[in-house]
Amino acid sequence: MKTELIVTFDTTHMALWAEEVARAENIPMEVIPAPPERRARCDLALAFRPVDLDRLRAALDAAGVLYEAPEV
Repeated sequence: MKTELIVTFDTTHMALWAEEVARAENIPMEVIPAPPERRARCDLALAFRPVDLDRLRAALDAAGVLYEAPEV
C-alpha cells in the first residue's frame, strides 16, 4: 500500500476480528505489526487506504470491534 492509515487494537482477538470484518466488507487492508509509536497493547494493526477510513469505521463500529483509529 502506498499512503496508508493504521488502526490499532488492545487485543489480538480484536485485531483478527477487524481483519475478518474488513474482508467481509471488501475493504482493502493489510495486517501489519503495530508501530511502536502508537503504543498499542496488541502487536497487530490494520493498514488501509485513507479513502476507506469512513467505511472501515462504520463496519468495525457495527460489528462491535474495539479499535483506535487515527484522527484525520
